[in-house]
Amino acid sequence: MQLTGAQMICESLLREGVTVIFGLPGGAILPFYQTLPEYPDLQHILVRHEQNAGHAADGYARASGKVGVAVATSGPGATNLVTPLATAMMDSVPIVALTGQVPRAAIGRDAFQETDTTGVTAPITKHNYLVMDTADIPRVMKEAFHIARSGRPGPVLVDLPRDVLTERAEFDYPESVNLRSYKPTLEGHAQQIKRAAKLIRDARRPLIMAGHGVTISGAFAELKELAEKVQIPVITTLLGIGAFPGEHILSMGMPGMHGQAHNNWAIERSDLIVAVGMRFDDRVTGRLSAFAPNAQIIHIEVDPAEIGKNVGVAVPIVGDARRILHALAVEVEPATHADWLKEIDVLREEHPFVMPESDRLLPQYVIRELCEATDGRAIVVTGVGQHQMWAAQHYVFKEHNSWITSGGLGTMGFEVPAAMGAAFAQPERTVWSIAGDGGFQMTFSELATIAEHNVPVKFAIINNNSLGLVRQLQDLFYDRNRVAVEYSGNPDFVKLAEAYGIWAVRVTDKAAVRTAIDEAAAVDGPAIIDFRVEREENVYPHVPAGGSVFEMLEGPTPPVPSVPSVPPTSDEAHAWRK
Repeated sequence: MQLTGAQMICESLLREGVTVIFGLPGGAILPFYQTLPEYPDLQHILVRHEQNAGHAADGYARASGKVGVAVATSGPGATNLVTPLATAMMDSVPIVALTGQVPRAAIGRDAFQETDTTGVTAPITKHNYLVMDTADIPRVMKEAFHIARSGRPGPVLVDLPRDVLTERAEFDYPESVNLRSYKPTLEGHAQQIKRAAKLIRDARRPLIMAGHGVTISGAFAELKELAEKVQIPVITTLLGIGAFPGEHILSMGMPGMHGQAHNNWAIERSDLIVAVGMRFDDRVTGRLSAFAPNAQIIHIEVDPAEIGKNVGVAVPIVGDARRILHALAVEVEPATHADWLKEIDVLREEHPFVMPESDRLLPQYVIRELCEATDGRAIVVTGVGQHQMWAAQHYVFKEHNSWITSGGLGTMGFEVPAAMGAAFAQPERTVWSIAGDGGFQMTFSELATIAEHNVPVKFAIINNNSLGLVRQLQDLFYDRNRVAVEYSGNPDFVKLAEAYGIWAVRVTDKAAVRTAIDEAAAVDGPAIIDFRVEREENVYPHVPAGGSVFEMLEGPTPPVPSVPSVPPTSDEAHAWRK
């Protein structure tokens, strides 16, 4: 069957199960857009900026478990995808980006809107292609989707010269992919699993640290089975939130820079850490030389490059988290670890994680009210900053795969387009975007797209008229020398919403928080709440940059750290579980 290159792209997308794509046209990619009307099963969402197409594809991929697709033209269209591609690369999100390129004869001649797109994106994609022969499109597309979704997922870019899209060739779509240099290991080594089971059996103070890899592999039941069988407390990283039920008695919450203090102290006392689908990034470990000084580490990870990269590992197991956790749960023996659980109870009592009491409107209060109003079952999408940390700390997730945020790259502006993408992926679920006033203004142009399609995303803007986390760093570590952090020119977000035809309300009093949330939830379409929160509120705990997690500031006046040497004997220590 003879097809144009543009038709081949559309046929390939359909064969890979794609139904929604996010993009913005331009000259070099125009042959693809002229072909789209022939394929009504491909819904194209016209965004207002190419960066937002990438973030929307990211949110779509995380919420659906499918590959997200973003489309842009050559030159600035392609370079506007750099930030979302880097975001997806750091967080292991499967995206295929399709970019237009100048005709083949013009490549390398500084033609209008020419950029070496594959060169620019090589460090921030899992793989990329420059297609120079129309006949190669079916193979390249099949490989691109396979690479994006398999092993450790990630973004793949396909750069398409305009004349490659217009030429005709035989369309023969491959049934399978065979890349000699790319063979991800999925099954864990049986002997390593046995070694890990022995370490778990011998441990007195074990912890599980679950990361994004648990969510990516869908290993929710397997993680729960292992934790319950051996009664091991589960700590979840920032991107691991939602991998283990937040209300479970073995759930510990988040560790690290802004994690619960008792988790950091539990890591210090642990003699074994079972790390699943995580990479021991600096926000979790703090100063590496001081991290988990008493613990042996079992590291389960599909990407072998992550094992041993940051911390020494006693038992490495390369493979898919779901398969390995299942095998490990079969291999281990039941245990209780009652003394260790009581010890953790004391850590919770000595290092409590409480919300400040105040008559003022605090951001933590907003998050908790939102959690209660949604019963912890909404998809929550955040940007990056204080609001992100408060959401991670105070929203208790009861549904798997409900937490979407930029982790590794820390991308401000992620919250608006990613929430839109998540809503397209899960139209039956409630999507709340918890946004900072700074990040919201970076990408709020997508309110036009959201209004155009009546996408029912609800926005809770945590508005402190500043770059809150930067201001906090300046206050704590730069003698309150505040530079370039105050937003005195913020718009009236309610009037801004009205300009787009979106329902909105401003909240300045904590008594009005729940009513506003309920009203927004009842709106048939998008809604925005401008929460004017206390400007000087800080996120605690806070680990100083370069410090160990045991040097954390647990509050405005840091207490003298204390770790119990004798666990309690009273059942009262377990009161927090009830």
